[in-house]
Amino acid sequence: MLSQENSLILLIDIQEKLVSALEKDKIVDNAQKIIKAANILKIPVIVTEQYPKGLGYTVDKIKNELSSDVKFFEKTSFNALLEEGLLDAIKLYGKKQIVVMGIETHICVHQTASALVENGFEVYAIKDACASRNKYEFKQGIEAMKQNGVKISCVEIALFEWLKGAKHPNFKEVQAIIK
Repeated sequence: MLSQENSLILLIDIQEKLVSALEKDKIVDNAQKIIKAANILKIPVIVTEQYPKGLGYTVDKIKNELSSDVKFFEKTSFNALLEEGLLDAIKLYGKKQIVVMGIETHICVHQTASALVENGFEVYAIKDACASRNKYEFKQGIEAMKQNGVKISCVEIALFEWLKGAKHPNFKEVQAIIK
């Protein structure tokens, strides 16, 4: 199960031009919920952007929720860990649980999540904050991650695993994120 103290969030490529081909509101809203909870619970966030000059930058609705200390990594590799400095940045936080979400599930999310598992991390993919243009490819990406040892989760499971119970000091604040 997820632990607030041991989690780091890796938001992968939720960018302007990529979301325009998807169920934009659903993925952006769900990713935004995770980011809001991360801010409340002091869970660190790292963001990747796939070739932002061509695909645009992280969507404003999410970017506006990010704290000022969030690290951004521009990338051209589908597996984000192939980008210089990203794995080192993740390791600096000393967290063993990496929560991934983003676009596209069957390409960048799958390759990055699977590489994180290979590097010894416990990886959780937030299924309802991931997307692919094609539903079949999305399903295959989720299945490939499962086969590679990634745990498949969703927004509400993650939030309530972080809280552990209604006595958590931030319970009401986090619960209010879910509408």
